[in-house]
Amino acid sequence: MTRFLDTNAPRMLSVLRFVSALTFFAHGTQKVLWFPVSEMHPPVGSIFWIAGVLELVGGALLMLGLFTRPVAFILSGLMAAAYFIAHAPQSLYPALNGGDAAILYCFAFLYFVFAGGGVWSLDALLARARGSKVAVPVAA
Repeated sequence: MTRFLDTNAPRMLSVLRFVSALTFFAHGTQKVLWFPVSEMHPPVGSIFWIAGVLELVGGALLMLGLFTRPVAFILSGLMAAAYFIAHAPQSLYPALNGGDAAILYCFAFLYFVFAGGGVWSLDALLARARGSKVAVPVAA
């Protein structure tokens, strides 16, 4: 069983990256494209609208696994800032201030900074095309 899990860990990294990016992307569509319909309509150029653009573009790039490390670094910082700007002032406790998703996104994206996009990513495809070796986390 351990061998199966270790063998498939690089693929699951790609699955985690894709699903995290897809759900994150949906926050951007809500803020910028107003889909799905919500009451949040930040004015163009506002800090919330800029965050929405980063969620939209960054989420799309992460879904593709393109420029994974730099994009994940930026998005991790965005989520840290979002937590301290929008959530922490409401309450000390993430379950009460609604910031639990921001914390999870922050640390998931921080993990992608170190782990990369995984074997199922455009980064990996481009690296293989260049003849480079794709860095993939390996179980110790």
